[in-house]
Amino acid sequence: MSIDKTSAAPDDHVVENPEAAKAAVTVVDPRLLVREQGLKGYVSEFKRKMKSGDLGSIPVVIGLAIIWLIFTSLNSNFLTAGNLSDMSVAMVGTGMIAVGIVFVLLLGEIDLSVGSVSGVAGASFAVLNVTNGMNEWLAFVLAILTGTVAGALHGFFFAKIGVPAFAVTLAGLLFWNGFMLQILGDNGTINLDPDGVVAQLTSYYFSDVAAAYGLAAVVTAGFFLSSFLGNRRREAAGVPSRPLSETIVRTALLAVLAFAVAIVFNQYKGLPLAVVIFIVVLLVTDFVLRRTAYGRKVFALGGSVEASRRAGINVEMVRISVFAISGTFAAVGGLFIASKIAAANQGAGGGDLLMNAIAAAVIGGTSLFGGRGRTWNALLGVLVIVSIQYGLALEGIASPVQYMITGGVLLATVVIDAVTRKTQKTAGRA
Repeated sequence: MSIDKTSAAPDDHVVENPEAAKAAVTVVDPRLLVREQGLKGYVSEFKRKMKSGDLGSIPVVIGLAIIWLIFTSLNSNFLTAGNLSDMSVAMVGTGMIAVGIVFVLLLGEIDLSVGSVSGVAGASFAVLNVTNGMNEWLAFVLAILTGTVAGALHGFFFAKIGVPAFAVTLAGLLFWNGFMLQILGDNGTINLDPDGVVAQLTSYYFSDVAAAYGLAAVVTAGFFLSSFLGNRRREAAGVPSRPLSETIVRTALLAVLAFAVAIVFNQYKGLPLAVVIFIVVLLVTDFVLRRTAYGRKVFALGGSVEASRRAGINVEMVRISVFAISGTFAAVGGLFIASKIAAANQGAGGGDLLMNAIAAAVIGGTSLFGGRGRTWNALLGVLVIVSIQYGLALEGIASPVQYMITGGVLLATVVIDAVTRKTQKTAGRA
């Protein structure tokens, strides 16, 4: 007697609940809707991000646009080529310091010493080069290394000894400020060579129009190739990726922005060297954070220290390295600030520098709670702060009002950040 195995065996393809199966099939990555539904998919994806608190850089971009509209309506000189070029150079010093702050904030910590460390770097270069006659490039490198060493010391006490970062860097703020005053001596001010390496950081411009247009073309082409190759890798791995049409649209928008900036620079003195260096720094640091194992460790540590430790991450070394990076960029920013005034003086690193550097990182979109942010946030944030400063200066408004407005913008940003986190928790994304 034969047995009909086909009828006796359970049919794996029989669906007992068609409705449930249909629902299961339709639960896919929301990004796939973009490819399937076109413009409607983009709208749906945008709504999904807003509901889940994934605001990204939208608030700061809208805020920057409003700031520019207000100051342009008050003074037609605000958006002139000369003013925009001066703003772009002025923001680099604070922006460099803010890049280092982004790394620290990603851990959910704070570094209060960056202002003083930046002052030490400028003073160290001036003493080594001008007072003692050391080679400019050697003095330049040693000045940057002073920031690296200072940051590493802060990281050591924080990571190895267990002293809170707030207390360690507050002590560093006081110590390094005193150290700067000590090495500057009784005179208190050392003028730099106006044609020297440091002075040229903010005074040199590429006057050839091809320089600005060339940089715009390189940035645009680099963005397209990076996006295109990244999407190819994602498709090969079988994960959602952006369609080619979206990549082309994004590239076109970046090209319009990049070449518009190039046109503005060429209407004044040309492409500033300071801006070129800042863009290179942002590209490199963004690559490190988003494309390397080290960057993933930083984000993981900002998400959960204990989970990172159990995953085999050397928590102490990552913490020390992050504070060393912060100190390094503080030193680089200090040299740009010294370049702007062609001198190192006792006021370096003081005033509102610390506040502006931290505010730039936070206003740009880096979370105070750790685990979320990009170094490009430093660019957006410092652009907001410098725009406020220059706009109010054109109107002859005193510094106290600048402080109040900047403080209000910072408070609004922190409120948005806190609300965003609550929304993400509600949506199950935090």
